[in-house]
Amino acid sequence: MPGLRFARPLFPEMREERMADNHPPFTIHVDAQVFKVDKATMNGAEIKALAGKDASYQLFEELPGNEPDKLIPDNESVTMKNGLHFYTVPPATFGS
Repeated sequence: MPGLRFARPLFPEMREERMADNHPPFTIHVDAQVFKVDKATMNGAEIKALAGKDASYQLFEELPGNEPDKLIPDNESVTMKNGLHFYTVPPATFGS
């Protein structure tokens, strides 16, 4: 039928849920603290600064299951999405 159009989406609530996961603000976790971020991507340095951590700390993203956690360098961009978990590790202090 040419010209057939729907006045509204068939399942608007499902569309809104998908959009909420793909657009800011995102809820992320750094060192067990919750943060809301308005950027679609952030680099490692920005995530550490958000959590108030010194630039000398290392940042890791917690990955699901048995996957090893991922080191996030300062200049590496991470695409934000709800529920990401990160943790920081202070620099090693061997021999002090």
